Amino acid sequence: MGDMKTILLLEDDNDIRELIHLILEEENYQVISFSTIKDFSNRDRSIQADLFLLDVMLPDGSGLDVCEHLRAVKNTPILVMSAHATLKDIANKCEPTNFIQKPFDIDNLLNQVKSYIN
Repeated sequence: MGDMKTILLLEDDNDIRELIHLILEEENYQVISFSTIKDFSNRDRSIQADLFLLDVMLPDGSGLDVCEHLRAVKNTPILVMSAHATLKDIANKCEPTNFIQKPFDIDNLLNQVKSYIN
């Protein structure tokens, strides 16, 4: 086993956030969760993420703006999740590594994460 991979999760829905957090921890990922862009922006920058998992609609802004900002500074994989947006809507704004439509299938989410993080 190599080092534990770190995933930063930005999702405002408590149930979804906790579910994703638990599932990814079960798979031996270190997960650091945030519910707002403000909290995410104030995170400990010394923690290097291996993957970002971002919701689009957040209480204090758009996950797409976060994606755009991350994309400008890092080449880390970014998975964007949304119940409302489509990949076409998103691709114009930021260039996520991939898009996950909500409601999502757990296995699909895990496969996506694994394929980009390993």
